[in-house]
Amino acid sequence: MLASIARIRLGQTSPCQLHRSFTFAPVSNYVKLAYDLHKPAKDTDDASTRNAPIIFIHGLFGSKKNNRSMSKVLARDLKRSVYAVDLRNHGDSAHDSRHDYTALAEDVEGFIDEHGLEKPTLIGHSMGAKTAMTVALRSPHKIANLVSIDNAPVDAALKSDFAKYVQAMKRVEEAGVKRQSEADEILKEYEESLPIRQFLLTNLLRTPANTHRFRIPLRHLAAALPAMADFPFRDPDAARFEGPALFVRGTKSHYVPDETLPIIGRFFPRFRVVDIEAGHWVVSEAPEEFRKAVVEFLQDKD
Repeated sequence: MLASIARIRLGQTSPCQLHRSFTFAPVSNYVKLAYDLHKPAKDTDDASTRNAPIIFIHGLFGSKKNNRSMSKVLARDLKRSVYAVDLRNHGDSAHDSRHDYTALAEDVEGFIDEHGLEKPTLIGHSMGAKTAMTVALRSPHKIANLVSIDNAPVDAALKSDFAKYVQAMKRVEEAGVKRQSEADEILKEYEESLPIRQFLLTNLLRTPANTHRFRIPLRHLAAALPAMADFPFRDPDAARFEGPALFVRGTKSHYVPDETLPIIGRFFPRFRVVDIEAGHWVVSEAPEEFRKAVVEFLQDKD
């Protein structure tokens, strides 16, 4: 068992969490997601390798590249295939003007069906965490369990940094920079942290005109920021995931405060919480602690 298990009291949710209801309009054609497949070092015929894959879902402005190292480690340690995906409007996946959690979840559900994956584990960070939670509540029969990294199933305002990053990236494109170092100088005006600037710069591409632009559609994502703060489910009595769920919190982050534990417990009654000494970027800041928590949680499910 994990050392840190949430002991929750199933209290009432606040009015702001339940005052709206949503109609889930289907996406006519789900976006096919680009992905990298990381297999265990030695392929076997073991059923857990074939039928218990992991889908690793990045956060806002990220891509499958961000999870490459951890995907390889989890494939090795758990002897499972790991699909690191690019969500719509990110990485190598197609762009679409619609960008909300219902659409993102339907893309992941389409990916599961397209690849014939049986009861996968979903691991998601930030935007990817809310996407994974949305899949679990929409289609609980499709997945075995989930790992949510530093996000909760509630409406919660995004840090102003995300809007600031969009503004910074737009300035980079408007400047027509020809070198990554020039782009970094502009980003530095908006973000002091070198790791975060390097994370944003993974989206930079060179154009045929020898200038740089970002691969992500800034216009679509800027318009989607309010939806990324939202969560499409309000009533845990109407939608609940009964499978195991692990919520990993960064102790220096504000996205999963203690006040969210009761609502997490109502949507995901079999949840555990593990606190890791890190900020919002838990996987990159504390990779070994994250690996241990996930491996222990998923091995406990085997």
